Amino acid sequence: MVKLDFSKGDGLIPAIAQDYKTGEVLMLAYINEESWEETLKSGNATYWSRSRSKLWKKGESSGNVQKVKEILVDCDEDTVVFKVDQIGGAACHVGYRTCFYRRVEGDELVTVGEPVFNPDEVYK
Repeated sequence: MVKLDFSKGDGLIPAIAQDYKTGEVLMLAYINEESWEETLKSGNATYWSRSRSKLWKKGESSGNVQKVKEILVDCDEDTVVFKVDQIGGAACHVGYRTCFYRRVEGDELVTVGEPVFNPDEVYK
């Protein structure tokens, strides 16, 4: 099994989710050794939720699963890119396709995407 360097970030390393067809950056999350092994085993992106302090299988609540097509590892072995097929159309928990749905314009954030789902209906 591929070993990553989890020692630098208190056991966590960044994981960037990117659409495998378009290259669009969907989200940034963190993985620990357990979520890394689960991702490799299942083929579905699995992260570590820092806010809930538990394993987070992407899509377990929303149905918006990320099927991993390819994994890239950086030169220091402490960051990964998951190239994914975003099932359900949205990676963002607030309902947008990507978590990066806002652009800085001057001193404001301007929304540049449209919501795919209503989070109040999905996360009851």
